[in-house]
Amino acid sequence: MDHSILHTSRRVFLGALTLGAAAFTTPGVFAEQLALAGTPPMTEGPFYPDKLPLDTDNDLIIINNSITPAVGDITHLTGRVLDASGSPMRNVVVEIWQCDANQVYLHTADSVNKADQRDKNFQGFGRFLTGSKGEYYFRTIKPVPYPGRPAPHIHVKVKKADRELLTTQMYINGHPGNRRDGVFGDLRDPIDRELVLIDFKPVKDSKIGELAANFDIVLGRTPDEDSLEARPRRGR
Repeated sequence: MDHSILHTSRRVFLGALTLGAAAFTTPGVFAEQLALAGTPPMTEGPFYPDKLPLDTDNDLIIINNSITPAVGDITHLTGRVLDASGSPMRNVVVEIWQCDANQVYLHTADSVNKADQRDKNFQGFGRFLTGSKGEYYFRTIKPVPYPGRPAPHIHVKVKKADRELLTTQMYINGHPGNRRDGVFGDLRDPIDRELVLIDFKPVKDSKIGELAANFDIVLGRTPDEDSLEARPRRGR
């Protein structure tokens, strides 16, 4: 690939982020930019659950038939999984995991030493099988910072059958901790940073202060497995 063309295209895309969706009205431009600016891969970190919970559905607020919800700002997280051409990907599994509002992950390396601190009503991990439009949905909490990671984040993994297609993280747009977070700082390209930042907006007429967030996942990059294995598992 001509790298001068690639860099030019990425500058055009960054300008489009500023100008808005109208910049993509030329036929084919949007699909081309999706291919060039797929969701960047990021570290899995050390706290992907080593023991999956019995309940792995898409509602992380309620575990099984419990009537006690998790602590935190309830968030309705939606999005689509798209391929490099912008077409929806059906029947792929989206997984998310994150620490609870008390800063504890569902992982024995973290939760065993913080058993009294952990929110036992927070599922900590969930899965969703995308529909015909590539859509997914989770009910979870707005992520919180914790020691070592000043940028609140939610981990995301996309799978097809037994194959892992992408592992990444999503961050709160405008959070001051982003500037001090080493893992977020590893994203040097401003486009990559823009692609993992999401807004958490109040749900209209919600009486309990619910939030809504949207994160579209574009599988525009397919790094080989060796390069992924070579990545340091830094960060959480």
